[in-house]
Amino acid sequence: MSGARTTVRSTERGASREAVTIHFAGFNRAWAAWIGDRLERRGVRVVFLRWDSPADVPLVDLLRDLKLAEGRILILVSEWYFQLGPRTHEEWNAALREVVAPDPSRFVAVSVTAAPVPSATAVLAPVNLTNMGAEEAERRLLDRLDLPYDASARQPEDFGRGPRFPASMPEVWGGVPRRNTRFTGRESLLNDAYHLLQGAEPGAGVVTFYGMSGVGKTQMAAEYVYRFGSEYDVVWWVNAEKRVTYRRLLAELAPKLGLQTGQEYGERLRAVRDSLRRGDPYGRWLLILDGADEPDQIWDLVPTGPGHVIITSRNPEWTEHNSKLLEVPVYARDESVAFIRRRAPRLTEVEADQLADALEDLPLLLDQTAGWLNDSDLSVRQYIALLDGGIDGDVVKVSADFPLAFQTAWSILLNKLRETVPESVDLLRLCTFFAPGFIPVRLLREMSSDELPEQLAGLLNDPLLWNKAINQLRQYSVVRLESHEAAGDEGTASGESLYLHRMVHQIVHKDMPDADRKEFIEVVRQALAAADPRRPTDPDLWPGYAEIVPHLKYADVLQTQDPGVQRLVFNCLRYMYFSGEYNSGIKLGERAMAAWRQLLGPVHPRIWELTYHYTNLLRAVGDYTRTEALSRAASEHLKEERGPQDLEHLRAAGGLAADLRGLARYDEALELSRWVLVAYRDLLGEQDSRSLNSLNNLAVSLRLLGRYQEALEHDRQTMEARRQLLRARHPWTLGSEISYAIDLRLLGRYTEAESIQARNVRENRIVMGEDNPQTLRAEYNLALCHYRGGNRDEAGRILSRVLERGERVLGETDPVTLIFASAQSCFTREHGDVDQARELSESVGARYEVMLAEGHPFIAGARSNQALILRNVGERDHAHVLVEQALADMTTAVGESHPWTLGCALNATALRTLVGDTEGAAGLSKDTVTRAIESLGRTHPLTLSARIAYAADLRGLRDRRQAEKVEQEALSDLEATLGKQHVHTISARSRHRPFWDFEPQTT
Repeated sequence: MSGARTTVRSTERGASREAVTIHFAGFNRAWAAWIGDRLERRGVRVVFLRWDSPADVPLVDLLRDLKLAEGRILILVSEWYFQLGPRTHEEWNAALREVVAPDPSRFVAVSVTAAPVPSATAVLAPVNLTNMGAEEAERRLLDRLDLPYDASARQPEDFGRGPRFPASMPEVWGGVPRRNTRFTGRESLLNDAYHLLQGAEPGAGVVTFYGMSGVGKTQMAAEYVYRFGSEYDVVWWVNAEKRVTYRRLLAELAPKLGLQTGQEYGERLRAVRDSLRRGDPYGRWLLILDGADEPDQIWDLVPTGPGHVIITSRNPEWTEHNSKLLEVPVYARDESVAFIRRRAPRLTEVEADQLADALEDLPLLLDQTAGWLNDSDLSVRQYIALLDGGIDGDVVKVSADFPLAFQTAWSILLNKLRETVPESVDLLRLCTFFAPGFIPVRLLREMSSDELPEQLAGLLNDPLLWNKAINQLRQYSVVRLESHEAAGDEGTASGESLYLHRMVHQIVHKDMPDADRKEFIEVVRQALAAADPRRPTDPDLWPGYAEIVPHLKYADVLQTQDPGVQRLVFNCLRYMYFSGEYNSGIKLGERAMAAWRQLLGPVHPRIWELTYHYTNLLRAVGDYTRTEALSRAASEHLKEERGPQDLEHLRAAGGLAADLRGLARYDEALELSRWVLVAYRDLLGEQDSRSLNSLNNLAVSLRLLGRYQEALEHDRQTMEARRQLLRARHPWTLGSEISYAIDLRLLGRYTEAESIQARNVRENRIVMGEDNPQTLRAEYNLALCHYRGGNRDEAGRILSRVLERGERVLGETDPVTLIFASAQSCFTREHGDVDQARELSESVGARYEVMLAEGHPFIAGARSNQALILRNVGERDHAHVLVEQALADMTTAVGESHPWTLGCALNATALRTLVGDTEGAAGLSKDTVTRAIESLGRTHPLTLSARIAYAADLRGLRDRRQAEKVEQEALSDLEATLGKQHVHTISARSRHRPFWDFEPQTT
């Protein structure tokens, strides 16, 4: 339904049908669509003609041209219809009397407004359609057109297939801002968006409105909703500036859709996305993602399905994520003039043009300036003179995409605010010590009045003064309330959250007296500290931390010695570690380390606590050399200063043990882990959480040394104790379950491992969220449980999904992502595209070589995996050289009896056979079997594989009798251990040579 005449096809066919041209303002598009649908259902041929009123064409000429339209002309009377141009009521009265009055039979009209309209509109005899139901409105419409109305012909089910009656809300409606009654222009953009969405294939209906700050992207999205919302059953608007907020708001759609879920928003989010994808219960849905400036943060959560998605963003990179882009420019000059004259009726067309030129047609600036200029005695010429000359000597620096006039325009507006409600300026300045965007001002209201300076106490403690300040800011479009739907309610004027544009944020922050700056920043720091949930390991409280973290930088929290604020920094670092926000945490840790060393001194107690949190984050991304240096310095200093039994020293020593594990110094790590555990138990007892954490870390060291049975016992103790001490759904308890299931799998107890891991995955998704690193690790282990158990299809599906999410959430070089990539490469080598497996394997190996020192067992293991791929593609000699190198390096790194060395040896025997070294293969196989039995037992899967390989090598030496004996014993043990129908048993019975995949472990 664009500005061009478009005949809408009817379902009926005939030689000639009565035609009606519906003439409407774009603002009333929903009414036009509904009326057209009602008429077409009765066989009327409908032509839609959107009213465009160029200011340079006389109104009489436009109306005469309208008479050229086909059939009767149905005008939708509204204040918007008469405002376009803009035109005065006097112009309209004259034109209606001259053009319509002499030929009234061509025109009919319906009124969709209660606002005043030109008096000569009476010549159209409009029938009112407001304040009534759809049935009565349809009866009146048909009566005005002299068409018969048959109530019995109305089919209720018909209404689900056509536009909704405009006065009826969609079935589900939430978060949508109020309609901007001053919205101007953008007609072609709105129609382009409509046609892009309607013409999109299912699952591809995504359009992004992008452009610089202040051009009105959000307002255009809101206008789209009101114009086209009648065609949807669900309209849901979410703030998408931050991932955690977007997830929460989208999850809140679950009960609106009637979905039965638990209380955790991770579970609700999954249910919502699945419902939208399937189009059940609603297929006609529209989701608006407002302020999505970081596509990488949320693109994976954009729903697909039969509905549509509109995104507003400053970032054109959404085109890389299945979205069509529509650039929103500044206003065209005629749009600027029309907008200014509606916002400031006292200005003439010439003055509006002058002001638009001075403000460079930027909608936000026009809105803010014209609003107060209309109430001011200042003339446009005087105002422009102020802009040209500037009223402050200090030039405010703004981003490159801001108009230069913005700085002085804002100084003028601030002076206006200061004269009327000075408290509004105080509130505005307070807000600039939060991050731009949504400002959680409720945190200020929740502060103790004892902590407030006198200047702000009245503002924050007096509800009337608070409301007055906010309303003043809203009046001039300086801020808007987040709770859009309730914004008009008396109770919400206090505002849970205000939206402050980043342009405004920068200008106000710069234009502030030093005394206010010092006082206000301290208030915001205290507000953030008071809002600290204080339990960063509790996923239920993570949304609170996610809300606080963006504001730390703007409140400059690292430049205070206040203990409460410093504790907040520690808790935020801990939250970012447990929630997987490693890179953001590292940046905060780096800034804190630099700032506090200068502020507090290099050996202040806070530095050692900061070191602990900072190294946790660095260790999570594999920077082990750096963490080892930091942890060792902290451990040695604390040991010397406080003694070896000091709790802070024990914590630093535990971190150092983790660093040693990352550096593959496993024996040292084991020794240190044991010492830390004994010390904690002596000081705190066995059931203290720190003792249990140390027991968990000891199990990690044992697992890395291949001592799986001992690791299993320690992990079982930790898991059971955590279930009692903490709770079943505590993140640490769930982490212990993952470790226990890994131990079971590494011991070959696949069925037990899968049973525990499957349930644990469900719990992690609920508690931690789908993309938390711990959840990804749980799913990864479940995939390997399936794979080892023989369910290859399910294993492949999960592995692929886990790798994709790992790369997106953690990055391609993260240690955990490399673990996922290694497994995916091995799986794809056997059950997919070997070229793809090779590319992935080479990538893993190269990244390990950059991250880790030469001789690290992970590098040797990656080379062993690569050798198997080279074998599969026929590069036997190269594969043989590589696997022999891997075996030698692995032996040096972890010893000849470590399971990793035994696995490399198993692969080496296969390559020796392929290159003709039968005796070398048999000798290595025999030695491998002996060592595997000693370290793992006769029936461990790796030992059984070695025995099957040894039988093959004996056959190669033509020692058939011994080969048969070894093979039958191994097959018998395989059947008893894994079962007759297990894939490994079947493969061995078919005499397929076994191989071993290196699996890097978390450290």
